[in-house]
Amino acid sequence: MGIGETMEAPKDICNLLLAWYAENKRDLPWRKNPDPYSTWISEMMLQQTRVETVIPYYYRFLERFPTVSVLANADEEEVLTAWKGLGYYSRARNLHLAAKIVQEKYQCVFPNSYQALRLLPGIGDYSAGAILSIAFNQPFPAVDGNVLRVISRVICLEGDISEAAVKKKIRQIVSDLIPEGRAGEFTQALMELGAILCLPQNPLCADCPIRVYCLADKNGRQDCIPVRRQSRPPANLDYWVAVVRKDNDILMQYREHTGLLGRMWGLPMAVKNPVVKPEKEFADQLGLNLQKVKSLGNTKHVFTHQVWNMEAIELMPEESRNDLPQGFAWIPLGKIDQIPIPKAFQKIFELGNYM
Repeated sequence: MGIGETMEAPKDICNLLLAWYAENKRDLPWRKNPDPYSTWISEMMLQQTRVETVIPYYYRFLERFPTVSVLANADEEEVLTAWKGLGYYSRARNLHLAAKIVQEKYQCVFPNSYQALRLLPGIGDYSAGAILSIAFNQPFPAVDGNVLRVISRVICLEGDISEAAVKKKIRQIVSDLIPEGRAGEFTQALMELGAILCLPQNPLCADCPIRVYCLADKNGRQDCIPVRRQSRPPANLDYWVAVVRKDNDILMQYREHTGLLGRMWGLPMAVKNPVVKPEKEFADQLGLNLQKVKSLGNTKHVFTHQVWNMEAIELMPEESRNDLPQGFAWIPLGKIDQIPIPKAFQKIFELGNYM
């Protein structure tokens, strides 16, 4: 057998993996009752987010939106507020929109076909496979980063896992491995192996239940595989962020667009300008006479393709005016936690001990 071509003893691999999973799986809340709705919510939350971060959000979200119909009938702002702090807010918007579609088109019964799931906003190949296998026990592959890593190491695959052809090959291998009647267990076992043993760096090979079949381990290649093309580093952007305070009210801006942090509330921002004072920059932007009260310090927020380096400044208007630019409003400090505010701006409030 050539390296990277096929997999040895698939039945043995499945049996070893399932036995290991039964003994070692983590006690995660979405595993207690893997119905389609809760599985869908957990999978959306877990995208690019650590398990430890997701757990409290998962409990709160299901408590507030226990069914598809409750989620579908909620206001978008309420959904975004419940999501506040998880980041990647398009996931929450897609959840809300998909819930409306499931309510209108499927009478609140979650569809159990791949084609129907893929048509729902926010559900891709992986999510559809995860829902079908975990919630419906159907033999569909669910290939996330953990699974790509595990399979590419087991077969010592030297191809770049970001390439479509390589992903397709791994999906086919996973599909062929799924044991009859145990799709949900197998999907979770494979992902669990990648999450707690077959780590990106320093994999715990000595504890791996399928080590005997791992060609990367046999060839000393586990630290080199998977192969992934180098991505561009995120762009560093330097901003001033203004906390304009009038008594116990904070001037905030509703970001109406649908792009980064769109349809959420934020603070006024300006690109740093070395020849202009920040109070002057914001005065021009807001049409207010402003004076600087104090500097609140510096913080940063990392997005996928950007890093915001933020210097926060508290400002105070010299006169009381309500004719603000479109999208701006005075929000009482006591209501800040009741509106959807991205984590980037929550960090500013934490700098000034406003929350």
